[in-house]
Amino acid sequence: MSSRTSPKVVVLMGGFSFEREVSLTSGRECAAALRGEGFEVVELDAGEDIVSRLKELSPNVVFNALHGRWGEDGCVQGMLEWMGLPYTHSGVLSSALAMDKQKSKQAYAAAGLPFVHSLIVSKEDVMARHVMDAPYVVKPNNEGSSCGIYFVHESVNNPPNLDDDLPDNMMVEQYVKGRELTTTVMGDRALGVTEILTDGWYDYDAKYKVGGSHHEIPANIPQEITDACLNFALKAHDVLGCRGVSRTDFRWDQEQGLSGLILLETNTQPGMTPTSLSPEQAVAKGISFGAFCRWIVEDASCHR
Repeated sequence: MSSRTSPKVVVLMGGFSFEREVSLTSGRECAAALRGEGFEVVELDAGEDIVSRLKELSPNVVFNALHGRWGEDGCVQGMLEWMGLPYTHSGVLSSALAMDKQKSKQAYAAAGLPFVHSLIVSKEDVMARHVMDAPYVVKPNNEGSSCGIYFVHESVNNPPNLDDDLPDNMMVEQYVKGRELTTTVMGDRALGVTEILTDGWYDYDAKYKVGGSHHEIPANIPQEITDACLNFALKAHDVLGCRGVSRTDFRWDQEQGLSGLILLETNTQPGMTPTSLSPEQAVAKGISFGAFCRWIVEDASCHR
């Protein structure tokens, strides 16, 4: 696909998930970059009229800039497949599998990848008792952007009191200490390793507020760990059936060496602003944000 044909790209953004605001930012940034690359671009907030709006706009490609449930879990992908519209990022099955943290761990296990032990427990049980020894983490099984996460420290006597709007069932996961690392896969290529440095933990504010975190790329880690991150991210991308761009997050306990490297999760719709982790890794490889967005569009297809 070339800019000479001026294909129409609809950038899907917004939506209904906890990550709506993040998606709107990603969508606006990607739309601007694609216009700079010569594409005809329409920004579309994914509302209840999404099918009729897409029929009206009749795009050549849908750039999926949605984050979280409905946009990242296979739902909108299935709709786009049904409509016969080429779209970006992962397909129906891989999106659903990666979004379900517990099921993605089962896929990791099948590929021999290291992951952290977790349980799926009702919200009532989580609030009634400690369902595993502290320290542990409580979070939704199918949300992202650090939404709805609770840390239970060893010194805490009472279980957490969860918000009413959280799902009925929650993931309870052993806390893994260590450094935050992440690797982006672009097609069949792992781009690099970034270390995420924060004053606290990598929560929503650290991810999206100016100055909330510092990204060190390439990460100042042993070559053995860099190689393992690249290898593990590619394996995770493949075993989950991802397409286009994905990003796998790690925790590394340097005191344990290679055995201290653990996969946390794989994101099929990573944040897409020029300062987001995946575009930063692309830039470090000489791929501008505009070129990165162009590659994603040119990789689009139906039946992914």
